[in-house]
Formats: sequence, structure tokens, C-alpha cells
Amino acid sequence: MVSCTHAPANESPRAPGRPRAGVNAAVFAATLTCVDQLGYARATVDRIAIEAGIAKTTIYRRWPSKGALIVDCLLDAFGPAPLEGADRAEVMSSSIHWIAHKIAEPGVGDAFAGVFSDAVSDPDLRKILSTKFQDPYRVALQEALGEPEERVLFYIDTVVGTLLHRLGMTGRPMDGADVTALIDMVLAHFTAEAP
Repeated sequence: MVSCTHAPANESPRAPGRPRAGVNAAVFAATLTCVDQLGYARATVDRIAIEAGIAKTTIYRRWPSKGALIVDCLLDAFGPAPLEGADRAEVMSSSIHWIAHKIAEPGVGDAFAGVFSDAVSDPDLRKILSTKFQDPYRVALQEALGEPEERVLFYIDTVVGTLLHRLGMTGRPMDGADVTALIDMVLAHFTAEAP
């Protein structure tokens, strides 16, 4: 496989014909590799296609834009949220540990922050990110926590916003004692009795 950092200009990534099995998995792996090696902005669809060993047109047949590809890649990387625990505090704690761990995986946090930033000025991407990525997790959290939509959205904003802010400001994911402190702060607010 060609490294993302050495994308040849005239090399055909594969022979023409039917797409091979596992294209999505190859594209998702190539996407995270390119984002990890080059950063979000430089991980172009051209470079991702070369890294995956497929034609760029194969990617565009599945995803109309880089942003749409990144959203599906993130869905694949995150998988279902492990909303387990004996009570609300355990469910919230496990979900915060899970998202912090996922954001720390190579390429994932950078891809998440990049697509999130692009969505600020792209209403179509913002809708894809909201409906395809955030909404399934929001609904699952609402059911697990028995909270209304507005409170769950605030929970997501607080946790994800803090984790992405740390990544953006330091270049490193939040971990260890800082994740524990975030959990303590969030639990203090969300498990407190209503006034």
C-alpha cells in the first residue's frame, strides 16, 4: 500500500473493474491513516483513494464529499456507545471514558475536530453530522438516562466540546486524571437533585 505521505501523481491505484469486497473498511482505514499522518486538511479524497488502493470515483460513488465520508468513518470508528452501568452515574462515567478513548485513537480525534469545524460554515454537512452522527447517540443517551433532549444535548456539548478543545489546544487527547476530573464535574451537575 502506498503511504499517505508519498502520493504519486500518475500511479493508477488499482485495475478497473468491479469494486472489491471490503471497500468501506479499506476506505475508512485509509481515511484515518491519512488524517493521522497528514492532518485533516491535507487528507484529501485523492490521497485517501491512493492509500486505500482504489479509484477516487469509487469513493465519490459512496460519499458525495469528504465531510460525508468522514462522518461515516467516525460512525464506523465509534460504533455503538457502551451505555452500561447500574445507575445514571455509571452510565455517564462509562460513556465519558468511551468517548475520551475513541477521540484518542489515531486519526479519530483529528477527523472529528476537522469535520466539526467544517460543519460550522457548511449547513449541509452540519445536517449530516447532526442527523447521522449525533442523533443516534443522543437518542441512546436519552433512553439510558431518562433525560429530555435538551439536557442530553447539553451533556454531549459539555463532554465532547471539552475533549475536542483539549485536543485542539494541546495537540494531545485528554486522558488520566483530567478525564476523571471531567467525569466528576459532569456528574456533579447531571446527578444532582433538581431544585
